Amino acid sequence: MQSATSSVPPIDRLSSLLERFRVRAHLFHTGPLCGVTHFAAKEGRSFLHVMRRGEMVVTHSAPSVRSAGVPRKLVVKEPSLLFYPRPLAHDFHNAPTEGSDFVCATVDFDGGEAHPLVRALPPLVQLPLHAVDGLEAALALLFAETGRVLCGHRLLADRLFEVVLIQLLRWLLDHPQESGVPAGLLTGLGDPQLARVLVALHERPGEPWPLEQMATEAGMSRSAFAARFKAVVGATPADYLAQWRLTIAQAELRTGASVKTIADRLGYANASALSRLFAQKVGVSPREWLARQSA
Repeated sequence: MQSATSSVPPIDRLSSLLERFRVRAHLFHTGPLCGVTHFAAKEGRSFLHVMRRGEMVVTHSAPSVRSAGVPRKLVVKEPSLLFYPRPLAHDFHNAPTEGSDFVCATVDFDGGEAHPLVRALPPLVQLPLHAVDGLEAALALLFAETGRVLCGHRLLADRLFEVVLIQLLRWLLDHPQESGVPAGLLTGLGDPQLARVLVALHERPGEPWPLEQMATEAGMSRSAFAARFKAVVGATPADYLAQWRLTIAQAELRTGASVKTIADRLGYANASALSRLFAQKVGVSPREWLARQSA
């Protein structure tokens, strides 16, 4: 007999999220690293590193709220992927006689640290390459492109880095406990029943979405759904929906959309209703928030 969870058909948990809040990678280094290489923290900058062979020591700056849980010193002894989704200064130490083959990229998330994935990820994700199914084929293409100069090779390398990132996100969705992902978006998407609700909210944020409708989408009772959502996602369904709509509103404000237009798209009665929520959650009006972003 199948359990209720195992009988839930699979869904695409990432596409609607990444189509609305895009991610772009940009190759900036290929080849060995020797001595000490410093990667500075800069607002809006994320790093994705792939070490193909060799060993190294990674050091991080003094602990802070931003780097909570990240060790000051990390020894990497096997081919690995290191992903820093938020700004965090780090140094790679490589003995010149040993060398290590690297490819490195910066990753730009639409909205920077306001991007839903950036908020949901731990400050550092370190994985041995062999742990991620399907990664080897993408990496073979990536290193082939970075090892020679052909027409469009940099553009293709950027796209292949994005493929690697999506494969990493897939792994995180399926292994939230192993990766140290905190309660939030990714842990919710890792739950088969809650994922159906989250994907529906992501795709159709303008619908009313009463609790009964969300519970029906998950195939659960209201009380069981509300309890599991709070435990797994770390917020009530209503609070998550409000935050998701707010994140969309901020993204659309940056593109020049009016508050009235955004309110209509997100299912609010009028622009005032959205402005009140915005001020309650952000602390300032949409107009003031946009002025600060521009400044």
